[in-house]
Amino acid sequence: MFDDLWTDARLVTMQGEGLGVIEPGALAVKDGVIAWLGPMSELPATEAKRRHHAGGRFLLPGFVDAHTHLVFAGDRIGEFERQLGGATRKELAAEGGGILATMKATRAASVDELVAIATPRLHRLMSEGVTTIEIKSGYGLDLDSELDMLRAARQLGRENGIRVVTSFLGAHVVPPEFAGRSRDYLTHLAEVVLPAALAEGLVDICDGGIEGLSIQPDEMMILYRAAQKAGLPIKGHTDQYGDVGGAGQLAALGAVSADHLEYSSEASIAAMAKSGTVAMMLPGSTLFLHEPRRPPIDLFRRHGVSMALATNCNPGSSPTLSPLLVLALGCSFFRMTPVEALRGYTVVAAHAAGLAGKVGELRVGLPADFVLWEIGQPAELCYWLGGAPPREIIIRGTGRER
Repeated sequence: MFDDLWTDARLVTMQGEGLGVIEPGALAVKDGVIAWLGPMSELPATEAKRRHHAGGRFLLPGFVDAHTHLVFAGDRIGEFERQLGGATRKELAAEGGGILATMKATRAASVDELVAIATPRLHRLMSEGVTTIEIKSGYGLDLDSELDMLRAARQLGRENGIRVVTSFLGAHVVPPEFAGRSRDYLTHLAEVVLPAALAEGLVDICDGGIEGLSIQPDEMMILYRAAQKAGLPIKGHTDQYGDVGGAGQLAALGAVSADHLEYSSEASIAAMAKSGTVAMMLPGSTLFLHEPRRPPIDLFRRHGVSMALATNCNPGSSPTLSPLLVLALGCSFFRMTPVEALRGYTVVAAHAAGLAGKVGELRVGLPADFVLWEIGQPAELCYWLGGAPPREIIIRGTGRER
């Protein structure tokens, strides 16, 4: 006997290369896992404790938000206002603003305070269909605060019944304690902070910044090598402000994703295609920062590089909590197709989160994480600028309030 059976649905499975639509379809859940799905005409004769009539509505996998900085204290609204008045990011950083301002506020917060601050943000994302989320550290930049950020991320997952993937981003920038000693800082991360986080089971992925700014690309390899030796997948922020060859370096390491990529070269993109490294598109940042350059979408297509989408929720460059807005920006701003965007927030995003084949699809044996949408066609989710709220959200087979 099934626990729940959904009938007369238009199932968007994400199987194959497109959306993999089955209509009219049915989906059955047992013990929080998809136990059967397929055409209504093939539905086996069986009982279910609860039956749900979808009424011909579209049922999609839950969104996988695979690049967020959700845990932090404070805000940068004052900097935002000053930038609108003409202040540059360089000027604000010289005054102690930017990431270091968020670092100070985050270091001053306890784990419980970080959880309390981040919970409403998480609820906003979940209300628009996010059922799996990646959360980075990177605003603590010392042993205790980095661990506290990761502890907060784990606690958010437990308290809200959502799968949280944690990424260690200690190599976000160089903190004041290591000013002028970036190589020493990377060694400290590799030999002290990362092992401590691993000992507590706090890390799923190792992230880093390959931008040639406060941390040089060859220095990042110190941490990446330590992470890979520990069996961690890796990903990285790179090529956002100029082509430093970071996407190619990440591809050579077999990274699950390379993120931003506005200036990535064709050679780097070809390397990503060979390694299977996902191109993570973050249009919220490009829009908010008024960046003139957009990622080379046509080159990703030409070389067969899969593209993912994420909010990149953070206080400095992408203060967004709307996956639906990001889908719309991915299409209208970056010129992705609706199919690319929807796959980029589900099955491809799962790959970027180190969860390929585990979430982001409707398939027997996977968690019953899906969303019933009040839409006329899937592309409608990419058409409205955040204006297509879900009808019902199911996580591990259980309905969630919006």
